[in-house]
Amino acid sequence: MPEHSDNLELYLAHRAALVDYAAPIVGCRAQAEDVVQEAWLRFNRRSPHNQPLSQPVGYLYRIVRNLALDLNRRLTLEKCQPDGDQMLDELAAPTPSPEREALYRDELRVLQEALAQLPERTRSAFHMHRLLGLTFQDIAARLGISVSLAHQLVRDALTHCAEQLGDDD
Repeated sequence: MPEHSDNLELYLAHRAALVDYAAPIVGCRAQAEDVVQEAWLRFNRRSPHNQPLSQPVGYLYRIVRNLALDLNRRLTLEKCQPDGDQMLDELAAPTPSPEREALYRDELRVLQEALAQLPERTRSAFHMHRLLGLTFQDIAARLGISVSLAHQLVRDALTHCAEQLGDDD
């Protein structure tokens, strides 16, 4: 415990000079006070297992300098993007709102019902093209039909689904 009291005495003896040292770097005496306070917390938080410092005052000044420069960098970035917080607030959430989720579920249910109403071959062509990403040539080969018929089946499925989704009235 005597080391912490020695640290406190050292800090108190140099506190005013540390504030004077930080003030020109950060450009504001109030911010310099904050920097010096944070420097004290870091200086005092050193592990008791660390070797005693040969130049504790120099170490304290180094902490103050680094914190002051970090504060300047942060403030410079904030000046470059002064409304950054507002922009973050306006960003879309990574997940949909409960209302959107309910709407999407309802649309998915309508699409599933619409696809279930289609003939098997039409539904299969739609599935291969839209979900598996197959070309019309691949679909035609798999179903044993012409390319134009494969195209027609997918178009019929899309038209049917669009009509079902449009029947909100």
